Amino acid sequence: MLSERQKRILQAIVEQYAEVASPVGSSLLAKVFSVSSATVRSEMAELEKQGMIKQPHTSAGRIPTDKGYRYYVNNLVENAPESAAERRAEKALATRVASGGVSEQVIKNTVDTLVELTHNLGIATIGDQLYMSGLSNLFGQPEFMNGGQVREVARLLDNLEPWLYEAAPNEPLSVYIGQENPVGRSAGCSLIVSRFRSNFSDRSYIGVLGPTRQSYRDVMSLVRRTGEALEEVLYV
Repeated sequence: MLSERQKRILQAIVEQYAEVASPVGSSLLAKVFSVSSATVRSEMAELEKQGMIKQPHTSAGRIPTDKGYRYYVNNLVENAPESAAERRAEKALATRVASGGVSEQVIKNTVDTLVELTHNLGIATIGDQLYMSGLSNLFGQPEFMNGGQVREVARLLDNLEPWLYEAAPNEPLSVYIGQENPVGRSAGCSLIVSRFRSNFSDRSYIGVLGPTRQSYRDVMSLVRRTGEALEEVLYV
């Protein structure tokens, strides 16, 4: 059970790490929360004991673990107010979805827009095919400079289409973080997908694949709204 301060510190670590891609130190958090560095270090030690954060190397700050991200996604994202940037992004997506044209092209255009907005790899099932866009975004992330990790990501991508059809996630929005992924467990990736109905299938999917270090609040909101918008336009 986390205290309110620990929840806020975990939230700050997740969001700051997503932005700067480097471990978050106690001195920065002390300024954010107007408390001493010693107080923050004590709270971080407790978060580390509970498996929510870790220290990647000696004398470094802390980064979230898969467990920490899961706690953040389950407990801290829903209550966050929508930002102006989110509203602009959702408007851009809604415009693209409502642009009309052939259904397949609408889905592809929407995926491309998700790629532009999230800087992740965008995916969608179209009939019996998996459409992907933004590979250069994915492999341009600092997490994927290691050859072994790139192979794990490639393994995940190779198996993603059959897994989606076999597992058929049934939630309007599903989030698989790091080790939760059914394949490529060591890839350090998060898969965020929305199920929607279309003229191709009663169970189609659209979403993104990116590093575990990402802005979950923004990306989850965008993917959820995208699935809803596509269903409104394509399920007739």
